[in-house]
Amino acid sequence: LSADPQTFSRYREVEVIHARWAMLGALGCITPELLAKNGVPFGEAVWFKAGAQIFQDGGLNYLGNPNLVHAQSILATLAVQVLLMGAVEAYRANGGVPGGFGEDLDSLYPGGKYFDP
Repeated sequence: LSADPQTFSRYREVEVIHARWAMLGALGCITPELLAKNGVPFGEAVWFKAGAQIFQDGGLNYLGNPNLVHAQSILATLAVQVLLMGAVEAYRANGGVPGGFGEDLDSLYPGGKYFDP
């Protein structure tokens, strides 16, 4: 993959991050279907059809509850997701927030000695 140890280290870091996002995405695909099978009301629990609900009249109710999150604008939903994901990635890339929290943690394994998969 790389003859340079620094490049190899960077590839390893990126691969671990991508694997975690893939696992989170897989969980996000199966969880609504499992919840719908067990009685939680969803408009559409199948992952590849769920996003189209925002274009229906009345928008999208997360977990079937209009009081939880009632999304009616795809642009507003996209903006919120970009802001939240940007904040999380900035936190990870900078090694934590200012003030000392998370400064001694590894950016790939932030659980330290208590969580080491």
